[in-house]
Amino acid sequence: MGEIAGWIAPIATTIAAIMTAANLGARVTGWGFVIFAIGSVAWIAVAATSGQTNLLLTNAFLTLVNVVGVWRWLGRRAAYDKGARAAELASESGAEPALFQIGGLEGKEVTDSQGETVGHVVDAMAECESGRISYFVVREGAQIRSKERLHALRWNDVKVDVERIILNGTADLSELPEIQPDAWPVRIGQAG
Repeated sequence: MGEIAGWIAPIATTIAAIMTAANLGARVTGWGFVIFAIGSVAWIAVAATSGQTNLLLTNAFLTLVNVVGVWRWLGRRAAYDKGARAAELASESGAEPALFQIGGLEGKEVTDSQGETVGHVVDAMAECESGRISYFVVREGAQIRSKERLHALRWNDVKVDVERIILNGTADLSELPEIQPDAWPVRIGQAG
């Protein structure tokens, strides 16, 4: 049993670390914690069969932490996301203004008017007084690069739907001024 657990433990821990670090949404993060829990139980088996008390105690504690992670991401956060998704879908009927989940902006795909992916949302800045989105911060390109190019997109430069953010015909991401990762502007100029 210790030999099998010795293989499961590092593999599960590695996969779970990738899943949670990728920040691909509540569901993936939650399942990452499930796999972390499997890994920590496997480490407990390794510790029990090899007499490593410190490893056993550490992973017993980590199992509790992982159970909290499962509850947080597959329980509570998943319920919140389900509620937000229900509001988004209901708003698409046209009876009310269309809604989208602010918490779901990070990582949302940005496409050009032809549907090609040109970037992904990093975050958005909103005005304190009105709550209106002042601008989206978008990472250029479909892949993470060592040198990221960030751009600020005004609300008027895009059309937002539940699945993605679409550049208006006049907006071209690569032609917008680049912003620094550690110094975002208070205001951005007119685009296009």
